[in-house]
Amino acid sequence: MIEDDPMIGDSICKALKLAHFTVDWMQDGLSAEFALQCNNHALLLLDIGLPGKNGLEILKSLRKNSNSIPVLILTARDAVEDRILGLDNGADDYLVKPFDLDELLARMRALLRRNSRNIESEIAHGELVLDAFKHEVRIRGIPVYLPVKEFAILHALMERPGAVLSRDKLEERIYGWEDDVGSNTIEVYIYNLRKKFGGGIIRNVRGVGYKLGNPD
Repeated sequence: MIEDDPMIGDSICKALKLAHFTVDWMQDGLSAEFALQCNNHALLLLDIGLPGKNGLEILKSLRKNSNSIPVLILTARDAVEDRILGLDNGADDYLVKPFDLDELLARMRALLRRNSRNIESEIAHGELVLDAFKHEVRIRGIPVYLPVKEFAILHALMERPGAVLSRDKLEERIYGWEDDVGSNTIEVYIYNLRKKFGGGIIRNVRGVGYKLGNPD
């Protein structure tokens, strides 16, 4: 999210985290460009009037570099000409301030669905099934409740079942840039997942990271 108003940005961050999103919040255009180069994000919430670099310039740069990240513009500029300008420069949707947070979340979900229409919602690994859109996990058909961060770690591993993911990569999936990360946080979440699905569900590759194993 790129939003320079502290009150608006804080409100949106709180709403997104309650809705199980991990948020990186930038408050100026130059920091935003750096963040977009360094991380793979699923969606961009973009204000237009930003210090450092205008939101439309950021948008133009993204599309010029063939970055297809879905972009939802959030702005107080409500003239039809402004909406046309944003959409013509590559935005996927446009929401005028002030807006209802529930509508923002609904529009985000719609953009994520549209961007993932060719990707299966469900991922299966043996008798373990994860549904990313419904935030559900089942083992042998039985639902298992997972807190947000445990779900995110399992999702990351199931997306790439043969790959070894480093601790840093897993932390990227569950934390925003401003979150404090405990020294053994990943280990705690993996311990909890092993308790629920068996010790073989996640394998530790010493000195490298973690990979998906087989549930007991």
